[in-house]
Amino acid sequence: QVQLVESGGDLVQPGGSLRLSCAASGSIFRLYTMGWYRQAPGKSRELVARITSSGGTNYADSVKGRFTISRDNAKNTVYLQMNNLKPEDTAVYYCNADKSRDRPYWGQGTQVTVSS
Repeated sequence: QVQLVESGGDLVQPGGSLRLSCAASGSIFRLYTMGWYRQAPGKSRELVARITSSGGTNYADSVKGRFTISRDNAKNTVYLQMNNLKPEDTAVYYCNADKSRDRPYWGQGTQVTVSS
């Protein structure tokens, strides 16, 4: 069982930066692949970035070169550094934990709004 709590969402101007955090508890964090997903109003939830237990990463094409996912297993925390934010990045961002032999887990989401 995993509990996930996101933080760091905010209102930011285009070109600005934010750092999202996801704190995990309740299971063995280092065994899980961790991901960030986002959902804008009227759109489906989409993968933003993923990091495996061994540190491999994947990014959506729309965020490559701007976003960086990382994890600190000692702190049971995954991060999403977001730079050069665009209005189309506006969405609720969700933390995800996934591992074989277990169901996926989701956080409650944190709102990111990019606007002038």
